[in-house]
Amino acid sequence: MQRSTLLRPFITLGLAILLVLGGGNLVPLDGTQHRAHAAPTCRMMAAHTICILTIKRSAKNYWEYRASVQIDDEVRPVEIYNCRDRTRTRKTGQTVGFKPQGAGSLICQLLYR
Repeated sequence: MQRSTLLRPFITLGLAILLVLGGGNLVPLDGTQHRAHAAPTCRMMAAHTICILTIKRSAKNYWEYRASVQIDDEVRPVEIYNCRDRTRTRKTGQTVGFKPQGAGSLICQLLYR
């Protein structure tokens, strides 16, 4: 007999055990879907505490990020940060340039590499 034929039952048994033991994490027992929540990334920049609360990269323009930030306990709504032009676009459509050592600089410094 070939060696692979002898090992086949052990491989099948190993896969079955793996599915039984590790498969419980794939679908919660109560039927709900859980999301992973990451802790906000916070940095001290220019005497301000800047935290990135949520962030999502644009699929079309890899240099753009939709992010919600918190600067010294003031939460900003989601804005579009353009790392190529160094601007951010507010919900109203107004475009504002990045401040030196501001939230836009932090987002582009950490994520745009």
